[in-house]
Amino acid sequence: MVNKVILLILDSVGIGELPDAAAYGDEGSHTLGNIFKVRGNMKLPNLFKLGLGNIQGVRLPVREDHPLGAFGKAKELSAGKDTTTGHWEIAGIVLDRPFPVYPNGFPEEIIERFEKAIGRKVLWNKPASGTEIIKRLGQEHMKTGYPIVYTSADSVFQVAAHEEVIPLDELYDMCRIARAILQGPHGVGRVIARPFKGEPGNFYRTENRKDFSLEPVAPTILDVLSEKGLEVAAVGKIRDIFAGRGISRSVHTHNNEEGIEATLEEIKKPFKGLIFTNLVDYDMLYGHRNDVEGYAKALERFDLRIPDIMDAMSSDDVLIITADHGCDPTTESTDHSREYIPILVYGEQVRPGVDLGIRESYSDIGATVLDLFDIHAKLRGRSFKKEMIKER
Repeated sequence: MVNKVILLILDSVGIGELPDAAAYGDEGSHTLGNIFKVRGNMKLPNLFKLGLGNIQGVRLPVREDHPLGAFGKAKELSAGKDTTTGHWEIAGIVLDRPFPVYPNGFPEEIIERFEKAIGRKVLWNKPASGTEIIKRLGQEHMKTGYPIVYTSADSVFQVAAHEEVIPLDELYDMCRIARAILQGPHGVGRVIARPFKGEPGNFYRTENRKDFSLEPVAPTILDVLSEKGLEVAAVGKIRDIFAGRGISRSVHTHNNEEGIEATLEEIKKPFKGLIFTNLVDYDMLYGHRNDVEGYAKALERFDLRIPDIMDAMSSDDVLIITADHGCDPTTESTDHSREYIPILVYGEQVRPGVDLGIRESYSDIGATVLDLFDIHAKLRGRSFKKEMIKER
């Protein structure tokens, strides 16, 4: 019997292009493999011990003779390659069409509704790099008090504001207004508050980012677990991605290290259910900025903490390490990449060295989480529990 499942998302740590990657402009993407090629010696001994290098077709430099965990990879069935789509599919929702994107900015009627509702004009309304746009428009924003609205290749409506010009609570309220407007055909995956501080020439984004996601369009494993009386502890931006639905409690974190510490605290608590953690630094700080060295170091820091997680686990706990998409920092693009995600599973009840193969959907992970608790729900996905759990 399983007591806790720790589902740990290494945000954007993809392991090779999907068969349809070319349709997304992602031919040749392999976030993890290309970092190894460019950076050279990256030390991930604990991930390799779990079986990372044994995954079919992964082309990584270390293959373990006796992996400690079960290992495999999964395809993305949903249309799209963004954070919300990836997490939702893991949790049992497969989207037939991607969230809308706005390469030319948002339609006038959307911006007019937003301006009227917040009582201010907005600046920009085009795609932009978040760090570059505050350099370019931060001073004008401070003079006018107008928030900066921008988007990217993702399905996002982002609102940047200096914390001393528009206080955090007011910025968050603006984002809630935008979220209410952006529904239906304009239902972007996320509205994101992007606060910053500093002076002209030295603006910097703060850690008070807040995401306002669409509510999931169908039931997820979080809903099912909650309905069955199990607890769901969300660490990092999980609460935002699922709009709080099906979550018992949430721990807001500012970086990977805080996320790991919060996860360890949750593992030690006496409850039955799911710990769902997102470690966002790989994507937010390094993937989108094409920072290969930063990405590599962040992976190495996580690898060093894996023994701490394993030591904190009880005999009836199961750890699943995976991702939600790719974001290859070695390519010209700064966008997410359409990739396979790794599946590494560890626990005393898990048979070591089991090859889980190539799963047809990210949703197989969520189906397995439910199956580990002996719950069978009519969600997408095919469980791999029987393939890896030791016979009693």
